[in-house]
Amino acid sequence: MHPLGIPPAQLSDEALLHELANLHETRHDTLRHGSEDALTNHSRRTDELEREYLRRFPDREVSSARLRN
Repeated sequence: MHPLGIPPAQLSDEALLHELANLHETRHDTLRHGSEDALTNHSRRTDELEREYLRRFPDREVSSARLRN
C-alpha cells in the first residue's frame, strides 16, 4: 500500500476529484492544528493529486476571473 493512499494514477476520475475535494476541505485545519509530519504529508498528497489532475485534464476550462498578473 502507498504510504499516502492509492497512487493518483490508479484512481478513477471520480475518486481523484473526491480525494482533491477532501484535501482542499481539510487544508486549513491541517495548517493550523496538524503536526509538522501531518502538514508535510498533506502537502505531498495534495501536490501528487493536483499534478495528476493537471495531467489528465490539460485543457481544463480556465476562468479569466481567476487569472492573476
